[in-house]
Order: sequence, then structure tokens, then C-alpha cells
Amino acid sequence: MPYQQGLLATPVPVHARHLFFAIESLEALPAALQALRSEVDGRSLSLGVGAPLAKALDREIEGLRPFPQLDAVVENPSTQHALWLWLRGDERGDLYLRAQALERLLSPALRLVDHVDGFLHRGGHDLTGYEDGTENPRDDDAVEAAIVAGDAPGLAGSSFAAVQLWKHDLNYFKSLPQPEQDDIIGRRLSDNEELEDAPESAHVKRTAQESFSPEAFMVRRSVSWADTRGAGLAFVALGRSFDAFEIQLRRMSGLEDGVIDALYRFSRPLTGGYYWCPPMGSQGLDLQRLLG
Repeated sequence: MPYQQGLLATPVPVHARHLFFAIESLEALPAALQALRSEVDGRSLSLGVGAPLAKALDREIEGLRPFPQLDAVVENPSTQHALWLWLRGDERGDLYLRAQALERLLSPALRLVDHVDGFLHRGGHDLTGYEDGTENPRDDDAVEAAIVAGDAPGLAGSSFAAVQLWKHDLNYFKSLPQPEQDDIIGRRLSDNEELEDAPESAHVKRTAQESFSPEAFMVRRSVSWADTRGAGLAFVALGRSFDAFEIQLRRMSGLEDGVIDALYRFSRPLTGGYYWCPPMGSQGLDLQRLLG
């Protein structure tokens, strides 16, 4: 299936750079997107379209919508942008230089409004020390969970990505006794085993993908981050729609049964955006749904 292969490729590269753009010139937008097509290989550089970009071009992408505003006690801010570019590689300097080149390429149509540098920590562990993505679907199951099936032109092979920047209070978390840390996550740090007697607020219990009806499977491709804002997890969840992520976020936020995910005791999302990742075609990135 012609999806952007980097979305599901393993192992995850050591470095990532997330770029978020706002529309600056509607007139220059089609030409900038055409120029970008040849740059996006779907492996080292992936592209996600936000609802503001589709709306500006008067296009409707089935399944694409802005990040939700949930009426919950905990905050899950929506910082929806028009375009998301996801660079991956083994050399941070190369990503920096490529990001600069992409920013120039997209000017004056699009303006860079935020960026996040991510890095792989201890082979895929969160900065808390716990392994991230333990329950990720693998191989064919990952494709089924994350990639749109069928034969709809310009839609089959696409994916829907939820992107959040979670900021951890690591000093607070590390000050807690180890059993309390384990109860928050729902796994033992020592061996990554799930706790049978974990409290209902444990993150693993709140987000158990098979516990939803229908089951809410998605593929997480998160990395750690640290900059002047703090440090935490640059969270990326891929699905064949946004539904699996959204139903999990609602449960985490206490909107399903009043139980708030214990993750919020030490971490808060700073950002939130939904992006549609177009499929790849014979001529590169397939933007027929966006540009015709």
C-alpha cells in the first residue's frame, strides 16, 4: 500500500524535528505545496495536512477535522496548525539544516510558527524511565490500525495523526516512591510488566486499546523532547481515523467515567493538533485530494 513509509518504519531514528506552519499567503499556497511534493519522500520527511489548510483551499478531506476542545477538568489545548512536517534522521545537524531549507521553500505561502526537536531516549523509553509504546500493533496489525484501506483515489494509503507535546514535571515524579510511580503508569519500572492490581487511574488501564468498544488500536511513534519550555514526550498517534485517539483522550480526561488518568498528576499537554498524512503515488506525494 502506498503510504508514507516513515510513519510506521522501525526502528525509530535517533532524532526528529517537528515543524508547524501557518498560512501566510493563500495565493502562493498551491505553488508552495507543489514544490514541497518533490521534497517529501515519506521516509525521512513526512507531511501532515491540518484542517485550516484544507479549508483555505476549499477542499474537504473525509475524516479530517480540527483538534477537539474537550469540556474536561484537565486541559488538552488545541493548537491546530495548517501544516505539519516531520523530519527524522540520525544526525541532528542535518535535520536542522534541512528544516531551514524547507522553511525557505515554503515562504511566503507558509510561516513557521513552532518547532520541536525530539530524540530517542534509551531505545524508546520516556524520560520517566518507562518504556513507551509497549502495546503498539506490529507489522500487518500496525498497517491495519494506522493506514486507510480501500481503493479510494488519493485517500487509500493515507493516515490520520494526532500530535501533542506533553510536558513532564520530572522533579515531582521522581520524588514519588517507586511503587507510586508504578501505580501512575500501571507497569513496574523494573521489568515493564503490567500491574494486575493497578488502580483504575493508571495510565495503562485508562488507555488499554482492547478495552474500548469498538477496540481503539493506534500506532504511537513518540520521542522525548527538551527545550526552554521544559521536557517530556513529543506524542504522535497514527490511526485510520482520529476516533481511536479521541476516545482514549476522552477517557483519560475523565469524560467517560469520571476517573482522570494519573498521568495528569505530573504531565500536561502544551499542544494538540490533528493532521491528515496523504498517501504516496507514482509521482511522489499524492495531493490530488488537496490540489485536484
